[in-house]
Amino acid sequence: MREQRSKKDEYQKGLAAFGLAVKEFQKGEFEKAAVSFKDFIEKFPADREVVDRAKAYLAIAQKRLKKDSVTLKGFEDHYRYAAVKINQKDYAGAVKLLEKALEYKEKEGLVYYLLADTHSLMGQTDEALELLKKAVQKDKNLAVLAQNEPDFEALWEDKKFKLITKLL
Repeated sequence: MREQRSKKDEYQKGLAAFGLAVKEFQKGEFEKAAVSFKDFIEKFPADREVVDRAKAYLAIAQKRLKKDSVTLKGFEDHYRYAAVKINQKDYAGAVKLLEKALEYKEKEGLVYYLLADTHSLMGQTDEALELLKKAVQKDKNLAVLAQNEPDFEALWEDKKFKLITKLL
């Protein structure tokens, strides 16, 4: 009886692990999903049918990871791919790409503007305002853009924002 319960518990744990991996896969988190499927295959090899499905999902996740890897060259590639990352809500990834873009063109106001936008989206007000200030110092036209940017809406009433964009 105890052995039967143990097998059932193990089966339930396996299904839960497989379910978690599938959820990660469905969210597009292919790196996490690949790790979860590998762990599942190692820890729960007894159920061949589910293991075979896990292997199929793993292969697809690995293929998508290879497809998603992009070779970036120069300022434009980094800047544009950062915009893609922002749209995907991968703010940390966008910040890394924008910092790399600055290595190519450290005086480009648009990069500071996009960095400010990203930090604003992450709720990092002080960093966003500091970066916005740098952006406007490099290109005065960015002040008008910031006044109308929905991503900065949380900052619109901030005195520093108004000062930077000359709304006082």
